[in-house]
Amino acid sequence: MELPRRTFLRFTGACVAAPVFSEFAKAQSYPTRPVTMIVPLAAGGSVDAMARVLAEGMRKSLGQSVVIENVSGADGSIGITRTARARPDGYTIDFGGISTHVLNGAFYSLQYNLLDELAPIAAVGAGPLLLIASKTVPANDLRELIDWLKANPNKASAGIGLASIRLMNYVFQKETGTRFALVPYRGNAPAMRDLLAGQIDLLFDAVAQLPLLRAGNIKAYAVTTDTRFPTAPDIPTFRELGLPALSISSWVALFAPKGTPRDIISKLNTAVMEALTDPAVRSRLLDLGIETFPREQQTPEALEAMRKADAEKWWPIIKEAGIKAE
Repeated sequence: MELPRRTFLRFTGACVAAPVFSEFAKAQSYPTRPVTMIVPLAAGGSVDAMARVLAEGMRKSLGQSVVIENVSGADGSIGITRTARARPDGYTIDFGGISTHVLNGAFYSLQYNLLDELAPIAAVGAGPLLLIASKTVPANDLRELIDWLKANPNKASAGIGLASIRLMNYVFQKETGTRFALVPYRGNAPAMRDLLAGQIDLLFDAVAQLPLLRAGNIKAYAVTTDTRFPTAPDIPTFRELGLPALSISSWVALFAPKGTPRDIISKLNTAVMEALTDPAVRSRLLDLGIETFPREQQTPEALEAMRKADAEKWWPIIKEAGIKAE
């Protein structure tokens, strides 16, 4: 039996519209179950702690739990690959930063385009890396540290748990004419344990380690930001000590798989922005070494621009130097 032309067109139009309406309905009702936030580093480190603070803040806005899943390895690229391959439905997102979402694209031969296959959700904030050392290291300031390293080439060791830390170790050695061994870790938490135990000598880590510094358990020499960090005003910057090449902003942000509906991205972004209006959340992130961005810099568009600018700055340096992940 042939359908009248008008009935046929209505029927086929409804078939075409159904998937679109279904996706719209999903976005409208999202989320109906807990959201998984992948943290691509080992549990217990500063990035993991930041993610947990943010996840709790987002729960209030989303009306659903945000569950942390730590997927470490390969400087965080294993966890980010999990996000890139996940269904783009808003139920798998990740929390990472310049290391995992920019620098790894130059360090690793990834099976996907790091800049194109992850959708930006929101930029959270940025902070410095802090060069710290075991309390057994004899140097009391940066000049003494450089002199000690030059007098003991290849005898000292530094932990690396992220691409940004690998990069800073390379730039530090290049700019100071020093040499030391690099010891890879699945995150900075296990590297810090070894530093405290005297198994390694140096580590670039977040300002979150200030309590250990004030307790006399570690030493600190300089921070990588252009200006001194609010919670560590007594620690000089590399720039003021004559090493401007060691200036890097270690930002953190949220991403989703490419193709995640825009309405869902918008809901997630709103949840982040609302979480960051809470003074307790901002204060806790500051303690962990992150200053939250102004509201206009928390958008997906601002995050995308920042990510591309960092790739344009650092990828040529990494490739020209021939630095590879170990």
